[in-house]
Amino acid sequence: QVQLVESGGGLVQPGGSLRLSCAASGIIFSIYPMGWYRQAPGKQRELVATVPSGGNPNYVDSVKGRFTISRDNAKNTVYLHMISLKPEDTAVYFCRVVHGGYEYWGQGTQVTVSS
Repeated sequence: QVQLVESGGGLVQPGGSLRLSCAASGIIFSIYPMGWYRQAPGKQRELVATVPSGGNPNYVDSVKGRFTISRDNAKNTVYLHMISLKPEDTAVYFCRVVHGGYEYWGQGTQVTVSS
């Protein structure tokens, strides 16, 4: 049973920072690319960043230079470190993995950027 559990969201002021975590189970974590997505109210879910099993991460233009995706294969966990947060970063953040032809999502963690 593949399971993804996100944590680390919260309320933060503009310019602040947060680190999100996504703990995975039920897969050989180290061999799978992992992704972070977000969905703001009234908007479609969008890709934020991906990290391959080996190689360089990729980011959507709006977060380049502010967000860093990383993974710890020993802990089966992928992280999203976010700095210089803006109100437009407010969304529910999800992690995703594709395994056996199916995509799996966590339950999401809310990030609210507001003064």
